[in-house]
Amino acid sequence: MNMGAWRWTVLGGLLCAVAVPAMAQRIYTCTDAKGRRLTSDRPIAECNDRVQNEVSPSGVVRRQIQPSLTAEERAAEEVKARKAAEARALEAEDRKRERALLDRYPNRAAHDKERATALAPTDEVFKAAQARTAELEAQRKRLDEEAAFYKRDPNKLPPALKRQVEDNALQAAAHKRSLAGIDEERKRINLRFDDELDQLRRLWALQGKTQASK
Repeated sequence: MNMGAWRWTVLGGLLCAVAVPAMAQRIYTCTDAKGRRLTSDRPIAECNDRVQNEVSPSGVVRRQIQPSLTAEERAAEEVKARKAAEARALEAEDRKRERALLDRYPNRAAHDKERATALAPTDEVFKAAQARTAELEAQRKRLDEEAAFYKRDPNKLPPALKRQVEDNALQAAAHKRSLAGIDEERKRINLRFDDELDQLRRLWALQGKTQASK
């Protein structure tokens, strides 16, 4: 053997001597489905469905390798992760809305003022409708007094007076529906502000506690 070949042989032997202890430092252990205690220098395929321990040569557990997931388990984990992400997004959106609500209504006076502003148009329409209803009621009373002369013989009721009575009744019914619609709109507005006020009371209280703790 020439000197060059001898050197490569010695060098190869030294590399193997170094590599073997390094590989031996990785020890994997587990108990398989049959209850057998298995040991290997690499992750153990028979224990892919259960926890494996990577231990040092002295037997100290360095880390645990969790079981590999099945396709169904991976799908379930993905659904779980997606739902968790959606929940976090919704929570972040709720916090954003709450901050905007506090910025808009820093106190009860600001919220009451906004409620009054929102109700003002319906208040004006409601008052006008009430005034018109009062006019129609007064008109109906006058028409009823005129029609009273023909109470004994309704067939003699003048056609013009009859049309006025009928027209009055139609207008009164229309205004009654209008008043009901306005009242529903007022209730809707008040309900919205009531819901906001309930939320704001909680937020104001939390804000007060936070400021007090500083």
